[in-house]
Amino acid sequence: MKRESMLAIGIVSASVVVLGGTAVYAQDKYSLKSPSGIAFSDFRGYEDWAVVSSARTDEVLKVIVANPTMIKAYKAGVPGNGKPFPDGSKIAKLQWSFKKSTEATFVVDVPDAPTQAFLIEKDSKRFPKTGGWGYALFNHDTATGKMTADEAKADCGHVCHVAVKAKDYIFHPYQKR
Repeated sequence: MKRESMLAIGIVSASVVVLGGTAVYAQDKYSLKSPSGIAFSDFRGYEDWAVVSSARTDEVLKVIVANPTMIKAYKAGVPGNGKPFPDGSKIAKLQWSFKKSTEATFVVDVPDAPTQAFLIEKDSKRFPKTGGWGYALFNHDTATGKMTADEAKADCGHVCHVAVKAKDYIFHPYQKR
């Protein structure tokens, strides 16, 4: 495949995308900060983090990834061993709408447009009232290609995650490989 073709394919996280000879300036998502104080820049490199799990609802496909600190804790048995995740643990739930694959020889749903990035960070000093976890929700506008911090649901993460307090507020276990 020619280099020019590769530039127009896939998800590009560069600040400038060249399509058909016209420069289009993409948003710098790393400049975003949520009302809870979580900065998207604190999750720089999440694109290369290890997959923890995946999930599907009627509306979206989800992939849950974690930073090396959290993956190391998972592999050591957290939270099943009764120990909490260490400060510095970070996990991101990335969501896409989905569509049926037109290329597969079987019926399969594949990601379509990104919809949200839900970021969770363990910092017991910054977030003592929520079990040490800070939560942020960023919505992706498919029409503009831009992300925005969700002001209305800034603290909804903790409300939902109380249901799994015994697992240090984390829903998804590290899936066996």
